[in-house]
Amino acid sequence: MAQKILLVDDDPDLVEVVRKGLVERGYHVVTASGGSEGFAAALEHRPDLIILDIVMPRMDGIQVLQRLRRHSDTADTPVLFLTARSSVSDRVLGLEHGADDYLVKPFYLQELLARVSTLLRRGKRAVSETAAAFPGGNGKAKMVDLGDVALNLESRRAFVRGEEIRLTKTECDLLAYLMTHAGEVLSSQELLQQVWGFPQGTTDTGLVRWHVRNLRSKIETDPEQPEVILTISRRGYVFAGGEEE
Repeated sequence: MAQKILLVDDDPDLVEVVRKGLVERGYHVVTASGGSEGFAAALEHRPDLIILDIVMPRMDGIQVLQRLRRHSDTADTPVLFLTARSSVSDRVLGLEHGADDYLVKPFYLQELLARVSTLLRRGKRAVSETAAAFPGGNGKAKMVDLGDVALNLESRRAFVRGEEIRLTKTECDLLAYLMTHAGEVLSSQELLQQVWGFPQGTTDTGLVRWHVRNLRSKIETDPEQPEVILTISRRGYVFAGGEEE
């Protein structure tokens, strides 16, 4: 069965170009021309991926994303933002609200198709690969429990000090990789390759920085003074949240 993609944008010319490109790649595409229509379509069609424009009248992409992340049926659906805004603050705002990736208009269709393929492929491989990376390497481990943080790799449920927290799909994948490589310093480029699946040098490393920031806001006692996910200057990040029990 073809994977389903929801494309939400109020530019009919762009929608037609992108829709045609996706269909030619074998995807089933549902389109919506506004935020409210897009949110309703997401609940009705349960897409595997949502491509969402930020700048739309009445309900913009940020508002749509907030609703998607609050609804149990769409909380984990990967979202790729499209935006004509090039400022860093706009990209950060999208990532802070749970977007998985973004592209700034104008963009090349081939780049969009590559990002779509990567996000969909990552969704399929994430659990099996993180389980295989767990110490012991037999691929059978289901629970990573380090210090105050516990993550079930199979159910993708995360707990901090015994309380369950809600993570986006990307946050869960990132946390799983950090925890299954606890004690190792992981560069942003490595995380982009291993968690997102992007080839080296093809994506802004700021994508990692802002997802780490989001994770810290959910698992750290004081996100401004992190003790679980540490930044190692000029080298990357390390999960230092405790020892395996």
